[in-house]
Amino acid sequence: MKRIDDDIKSGQYKNLYLLYGTEAYLKLQYKNKLIKALVNDGDTMNFSKYTGTGLNIAGIIDEAETMPFLAEHRIILMEDTGFGKKMPEDMGDYLSNIPESTIFIFVEESADKRGKLYKAAKECGRDIEMKMPDEHVLATWVGAKLKDEGVQIKRDAWSLFLMMCHESMDNMDHELEKLISYVGDRKQITAEDVREVCVAQVETKIFDMINAISAKDLNHTMDLYNDMLFAKEPPMYILTMIVRQFRQMKIVKECANYGDNPGNIARKVGMPDFAVKRTMQLAKNFSNKEIQDLLEDAADLEEKTKNGLLDDNLAVELIIMKYAGNISQ
Repeated sequence: MKRIDDDIKSGQYKNLYLLYGTEAYLKLQYKNKLIKALVNDGDTMNFSKYTGTGLNIAGIIDEAETMPFLAEHRIILMEDTGFGKKMPEDMGDYLSNIPESTIFIFVEESADKRGKLYKAAKECGRDIEMKMPDEHVLATWVGAKLKDEGVQIKRDAWSLFLMMCHESMDNMDHELEKLISYVGDRKQITAEDVREVCVAQVETKIFDMINAISAKDLNHTMDLYNDMLFAKEPPMYILTMIVRQFRQMKIVKECANYGDNPGNIARKVGMPDFAVKRTMQLAKNFSNKEIQDLLEDAADLEEKTKNGLLDDNLAVELIIMKYAGNISQ
């Protein structure tokens, strides 16, 4: 991302920008940054946007070959085309010969590093992966937004906010706006404010459930499970999320045993550093055998559910009773 900022600052642009990844907020911000820097307000002659599949590739190439009118560049924005995974042969070949006056901006959900789009961006443009930043970057971003509003956040409130709302930067931005409005003239966000205002993501609720399981608190675990059912979360989705968390604990434990620190583990497994630290802390409450046993039990119960031998709600309750109640299945 710094490379884009540097290009804008210097005014020296590449002919191809590929913005890809799961963090939609960042993709939107940097797409808009590029367009604002490159396109004059109201200039529809030198700016074109193409979205989705089934595009007329010959027409796009013909447009790219057209000289800009009373402007330095012709900008062609391509969004959600699927070209990050598979690109038409003629378009792929063309990206190696883009005219100096034309700039392509691709915004995609993902990009195959063996594909033509990624290779072209790597070779003669900018390939920028947009993913959830680490805790330090998020803290700086949130701090700047709060400073603009004259609001502060307590340390424990920040930790809780991060845990509850880290699904995406877009979600964090939305929840932060709610908090700012909620505190009003008080100008300081507390942990109580976060609990009152912010909507916990399913992942956070699952984390709380697993904490309750580790404490062998059957009643609290069932309360949390019933809360999710009341919120219309399907039982098998809840089981899938439990299994996902235990798989993450298994991987993080294995990496830690090899001497990897949280930062290295985050890079290896593609998780934010704060999520790795949280998972490492949670994993300390379970032995390797307990983690493996739960994963095997969950796979067995899921198979029985798929074959109609077991009700999906009962399957989750059996897991909860065995591991939170410490009873035999």
